[in-house]
Amino acid sequence: MKVLVTGAAGFIGMHCAERLAARGDEVTGLDNLSPYYSLELKEARLARLRGLKGFRFERLDLADRGALERLFAATKPDSVLHLAAQPGVRYSLENPGSYVQSNLVGFANLLECSRHDPPRHLVYASSSSVYGGNVKLPWNESDAVDHPVSLYAATKKSNELMAHVYSHLFGVPATGLRYFTVYGPWGRPDMSPILFARAIVEDKPIHVFNHGDMTRDFTYIDDAVEGTLRVLDQPAASEPGFDASAPDPATSWAPWRLYNVGNHRPVPLMDYIAALERALGKRARTEMMPMQPGDVQATCADTERLAQAVGFAPSTSLEQGLAKFARWFKSYYGYA
Repeated sequence: MKVLVTGAAGFIGMHCAERLAARGDEVTGLDNLSPYYSLELKEARLARLRGLKGFRFERLDLADRGALERLFAATKPDSVLHLAAQPGVRYSLENPGSYVQSNLVGFANLLECSRHDPPRHLVYASSSSVYGGNVKLPWNESDAVDHPVSLYAATKKSNELMAHVYSHLFGVPATGLRYFTVYGPWGRPDMSPILFARAIVEDKPIHVFNHGDMTRDFTYIDDAVEGTLRVLDQPAASEPGFDASAPDPATSWAPWRLYNVGNHRPVPLMDYIAALERALGKRARTEMMPMQPGDVQATCADTERLAQAVGFAPSTSLEQGLAKFARWFKSYYGYA
């Protein structure tokens, strides 16, 4: 296939582009190389991709509709894997405009291009953050997600609604993936694995929010990629027998779907820190902090719908995943 991967210099984007190219697909990677975090890390990810047969890179901002239209017309992708976004819950409190521009304007432009040069499937990154204030666990795709607690979450929920409109009006097959705390080698430096690992090896305190009373559904990157590509290969279709009088929020009469991509094994934060200590071979110094605005106490993914749809369930334990992460972290950042 010819696949357009947006956010190709990002964490999940790089890994997906690498897998797609390795299996023989023709991959066009798109990224605007935003300085939200280390450009050196993004360039290092791209260096891995540039050596792959069938991969080419385009530096382009999704908010530039004209440039995106020209790219679509030139490449005519069979599938689109949309992973570009302004990430981060906490940053959305400081710079909300960047979320509107990237996550809303950029996604609207992508939908318009998909309308006029339709791919066989548009798969886009949503987030577990959409579940917001819902405290019923595990979170299921059929749950209501009408109470977001961050602007980031609100933009991701908006993406799901926008995609449904284009699936309904223009027949664009679209699937949203609600990722749950993806971690592993080449991860984002603003997320806890690298923040905690760097503090541990440098003997600095790590900030433990909500005084450690938090639980997360950690998903290893290889599992997230496998689930993503299986979904990409199976275009969304209309749900037979969809009942509009009692609508399921995860399906539709239109070719539109939603899936959780998680591990379904929630881990208490202090157990996660202990596992990271074992992987690094060093104890952490902890500094207990209150809950941060926009955060939630616990996450847990119901992954049954994804398993039924594409026959996949995650297989990497937290200990296995953190061991692989720790080896990469020490090597890349020179702590070996």
